[in-house]
Amino acid sequence: MSEPAHILVVDDHDEIRNSVSSYLERNGMRTSVAESDAEMDAQRARHSFDLIVLDVMMPGEDGLTACKRLRQECGTPVLMLTALGEDDDRIEGLEGGADDYLSKPFNPRELLARIRAIMRRSEKSPPQDPFAGKRIRFAHLELDYDGRTLTAPDGTRNQVTSGELKLLSILLERPRIVMSRDELLEMTAGRVAGPLDRTIDNQISRLRRKIEPDVLRPRVISTVRNGGYSLTCDVEVSS
Repeated sequence: MSEPAHILVVDDHDEIRNSVSSYLERNGMRTSVAESDAEMDAQRARHSFDLIVLDVMMPGEDGLTACKRLRQECGTPVLMLTALGEDDDRIEGLEGGADDYLSKPFNPRELLARIRAIMRRSEKSPPQDPFAGKRIRFAHLELDYDGRTLTAPDGTRNQVTSGELKLLSILLERPRIVMSRDELLEMTAGRVAGPLDRTIDNQISRLRRKIEPDVLRPRVISTVRNGGYSLTCDVEVSS
C-alpha cells in the first residue's frame, strides 16, 4: 500500500486549522499544522509534504508572499484559502504560483475534492519545458525565460511573475492560434472557469502593460471576439 498523502495546513485560526486537519485525516490523509509562516518553515524543515493548504491572512508573512516564496524554494503544490469575494487575492495567489484557491467559508468535501484533483495533476509527469534555458524573441521584445525578464529595444527591462510567464509561454508556443479563456485557464491553473471568472482577462491585462507599446491599442496579444486571445507575431527561440 502507498503512504497516505501528507498535507500541511497553515492557518492562524485554531478552529479552521484543526477542523480541516481532522477532516482530512478522517479521509485517509496525514496532516501537520502551522499557524504562521515561521511554523510552516519549521514543519517543512522536518517533513516532506505532498500539498500545502495556505491561508491568505496570517500574522507575519502573509499567505500571498509565502506562496511566491514557496514557488521559488520548492515544487510542493499549494491550495490557497481566501476571504469570500476577495478577487484580487485570488488572482494574485494564482499569479504567484498557487495551484488552486478556495473561498471561505467552504464545504470540507469541496476542499478534499480540490486537494485530490491537484494531487492527481501533480502525479503526472510534467511535460518538458521547451523554453527552459532559452531566449525568445517576439514582436519588439526578447524574453529571458529562466530569468523571467523582458527586454525592449532601448534596453528597458521588465520582470514578469510566474503566473504571467506561464500564460505568456502558452501563447508563445502557439503563435497566431486563438486560445479561448477556458483553454488558457485549464492550461495555466488546471481548473474550469466559472460563469463570472475573469482570471484570464485580468492576467492578460497585466501582461499587456509589460509587452504592449500602446496598452489601449494592443497589437502583440489580440482579443478575438467570441474566441479568446491570440499572439499576433512570429516567435524565434535561441539558446
